[in-house]
Amino acid sequence: MFAFVLDLLLKAKFSFNYLKFASKNNSFQLDNFMLEKLTKHLQLHFSLLKEKKLLLAVSGGLDSMVLLELFRHLSYDISVAHCNFQLRGLESFEDQNFIVDYCEKHKIKLHLNQFDTENYANDYKLSTQVAARELRYNWFYELVATEKLDYILTAHHADDTLETTLINLIRGTGLDGLTGIPAQNELVIRPLLPFSRDEILEYAQINNIKWREDSSNALDYYLRNKIRHKLVPVFKELNPDFLSTFEKTQAYLQDSKDLVNDAANFMYALVAKEIGEEIYFDCKKIRDIPNYKSYLYQWLRDYGFSDWDSIYDLVDSVSGKQIFSAQFRLLKNRDELILSPIDQSEFDDEYYINQDQKLLDFPIKLSISSKFLNPTNKKSTIFVDADKLQFPLVLKKRTQGAVFQPIGMKGQSKKVSKLFKDEKLSLLEKENTWLLYSNNQIVWVVGIRQDERFISNDTTKNSIQITLL
Repeated sequence: MFAFVLDLLLKAKFSFNYLKFASKNNSFQLDNFMLEKLTKHLQLHFSLLKEKKLLLAVSGGLDSMVLLELFRHLSYDISVAHCNFQLRGLESFEDQNFIVDYCEKHKIKLHLNQFDTENYANDYKLSTQVAARELRYNWFYELVATEKLDYILTAHHADDTLETTLINLIRGTGLDGLTGIPAQNELVIRPLLPFSRDEILEYAQINNIKWREDSSNALDYYLRNKIRHKLVPVFKELNPDFLSTFEKTQAYLQDSKDLVNDAANFMYALVAKEIGEEIYFDCKKIRDIPNYKSYLYQWLRDYGFSDWDSIYDLVDSVSGKQIFSAQFRLLKNRDELILSPIDQSEFDDEYYINQDQKLLDFPIKLSISSKFLNPTNKKSTIFVDADKLQFPLVLKKRTQGAVFQPIGMKGQSKKVSKLFKDEKLSLLEKENTWLLYSNNQIVWVVGIRQDERFISNDTTKNSIQITLL
């Protein structure tokens, strides 16, 4: 009987040790799996990161702490950026202290910033979430510049892109919104997108990675949390492999998006021409394109416009009509649409030309010389009686109410605005025309018409030639 009991105990001990070994071995396999999957992903898509200086955005939550641990173990050149938005009282400062302790322990450089997020949101009439995002990324890009870093890494994963797509779908979106979060957006890279939240959680638990839990994640006040807690579980219940299926669907949508972009680029080359900072669209050619509204949207969507119906109508509207975004203007000029940046400060700027100055480089190029050269274009050159000028000459754009005496009109005055109308200048051409003044009198509507009062003639003793280069 004793031998039988002893045999059972020995077998039980063997079984217990085997289970311990098996469990430990499974842990080792998962650890390897996560690191191998990330390593392959980085080698395939972001091999350049190995030689770069990386800024990791770390909140202290599960996802960002796993990101930090993975890149620390893979021996990348990393530093950490932590934002304290001061939105959760003491909890926000406990998150901050947690990150400080971690970085000190592992000798990782830490960049820390505390934001007055609520006041910023109130000042700029933003939601708290949008305000936090603006503050965060503005600071990240500032760090990249000042610290001479190369890329910003965030911990977005597969579940995040699913939630983002559903948010966009609820609010209304196109292909861009349905393709979710991009793996890279300029300097921002999201290396954890191939991983699910469950994979990240399991990795953290097996490897004893500590993290801070954001209490606001449990609240359904935010739309993202509602989707995460109530909507996504239903999808996963209906299809346990829903996340994988969704990733395949997004890949198909991305292929469709690439086709659309290729078509838009092809048609853009046929109807548009770029001159300096301006883009000219040929309305006749646009009208020949079936469903040209979709192309207009593709071409203009990155310029901040929102009234798309008015933009579509602009193709057939009268000349002179224009539509504005915060930084750009779309102008109908005859049978063209002209897209140009808005720089209102230019209209108040004044540029000075001193008496001995031979060249003005900015904002336009003017040469001033006493040695005459044969002009290639009569409108681009004037000959002036130097004794009638008072220096410094002033170059400016402001034309409201401006009057001058055009050469050939025998001393009669004319408004500059009337000259523009007679010359049939577009609004954009008017705004790009400079006036050259001497003692508050117009010497030259540059490139268009000289003032008779300053013209060089047979009795002139000291003449100078002014040329628009």
